[in-house]
Amino acid sequence: MYHIFQISGEAFRAFGLKMKILITVIISCLLIWSVILLSNSNNFNNQLLDATTNESKESEPPRDKLIGGLLTADFDEGSCLSRYHQSLLYRKASPYKPSEYLVSKLRSYEKLHKRCGPGTDAYKKATKNLGDDSENYANTSVGECKYIVWVAVYGLGNRILTLASVFLYALLTERVVLVDQSKDISDLFCEPFPGTSWLLPLDFPLMKQIDGYNMGSSRCYGTMLNNHAINSTLIPPHLYLHILHDSRDNDKMFFCQKDQTLIEKVPWLIVKANVYFVPSLWLNPTFQTELMKLFPQKEAVFHHLARYLYHPTNQVWGLITRSYNAYLSRADETLGIQIRVFSDRAGYFQHVMDQIVSCTRREKLLPEPAAQEEPKVNTSERQKLKAVLVTSLYPEYSDNLKNMFWERPTSTGEIIEVYQPSGERVQQTDKKLHDQKALAEMYLLSLTDNIVTSARSTFGYVAHSLGGLKPWLLYQPKDANAPDPPCVRSTSMDPCHLTPPSHGCEPEWGTNSGKVVPFVRHCEDRENDGLKLFDEL
Repeated sequence: MYHIFQISGEAFRAFGLKMKILITVIISCLLIWSVILLSNSNNFNNQLLDATTNESKESEPPRDKLIGGLLTADFDEGSCLSRYHQSLLYRKASPYKPSEYLVSKLRSYEKLHKRCGPGTDAYKKATKNLGDDSENYANTSVGECKYIVWVAVYGLGNRILTLASVFLYALLTERVVLVDQSKDISDLFCEPFPGTSWLLPLDFPLMKQIDGYNMGSSRCYGTMLNNHAINSTLIPPHLYLHILHDSRDNDKMFFCQKDQTLIEKVPWLIVKANVYFVPSLWLNPTFQTELMKLFPQKEAVFHHLARYLYHPTNQVWGLITRSYNAYLSRADETLGIQIRVFSDRAGYFQHVMDQIVSCTRREKLLPEPAAQEEPKVNTSERQKLKAVLVTSLYPEYSDNLKNMFWERPTSTGEIIEVYQPSGERVQQTDKKLHDQKALAEMYLLSLTDNIVTSARSTFGYVAHSLGGLKPWLLYQPKDANAPDPPCVRSTSMDPCHLTPPSHGCEPEWGTNSGKVVPFVRHCEDRENDGLKLFDEL
């Protein structure tokens, strides 16, 4: 453009002073005007680009940090990073959506807990006469609130499953859940209910007694039934519920409709449990009607409850995010393998290793090795990266997998990276850092695309159900031999109630509890035992 305004030196000198000034002003104006036009053109292009980009962003579905209303927005995000961020940054959107009825029920429960929780006048009134040995509370006014106290026993997987079970029972019976904090629950999870606490106060009147409760205790429901010490006119101030692997038939009468009519009159329930008893609640006709409204997708019960209740503390969330970003985030596909060996002798077992290899190859979860001289690699394409996350007390399993894919190429040309966060060899329940690592590993497993878990393992149950994953279940080995077939693909992601009632309720005594309703059936990994929720086919 500049050459248009070029004037030879001699011609310019021939002009008078006024003419020189006029020419200079004209040239300057033209130059300024051209710059303005160019700038406006760029601004227009930028605005057009921004509009296009914004339109593209708007066309993407927004990420739902409240998970379809499952969560409330009433928390400060910084106090618990995992509460809202877990559903946005690391986990794929779940195909299982909470029902509107469940969402409204949770909001109602939050109001109840705020009204009746620790520190409230209602709580103080309810605990005032709790230590009273009066045999008849049927006509005693204890206020509007009823409670159920969850006592922490056994390992972390058991605790997570049983607390969710107790919470669901509380939803069904309009009780307030209070959580035993004598263990490390507050080091693992953020508070789930806004404006209140779920932790049982340390000055709770029965605090010194509840640790020692067992099936022989005078307040144990099964024992009271056996001794005919409870009926509609003999209501104790509190009951102990023994829902453990060694529960007696009388203890399991808790699940029956007639017994619930009696139990609902007791203001305080104390629960010790180490089994996921949700499937057995569906056998009660009264509960079943409500449960169907809450969970139209029956196998998603724990999936929804866990995403509502369990939000790792910031310290645990740091373990999860650092591991995910370092080992899983770059992968094209991820596979979780959870290994739990139930054996009197601890350690690594070759037959278990053989079973894992057999299952993952047979189900096309991991490729077979290629002949050394014939790797199927197309050098013109980027090789697919598959990350394998292994969780086990013993590092030998992941070490052997690493060596297998280090020593020989894969038949598919994939790159396989194997990672195990920890291998502590001994389960150290109630040790803070050990439990925090265990929780982090459960969450990491739940973030994988596919998952293989061990039969009967509550650790594995939590991981696959939290992630909304239907697992490949490794059958439990017998006589130190790898089972054939090695594993089965579950058609339901819900956990298994390992030791459910098998008798049915009067007058149906002797009924097979796995055949009462079509959607509560025996677990695939329990050989016609245990109970599990399945969506009706």
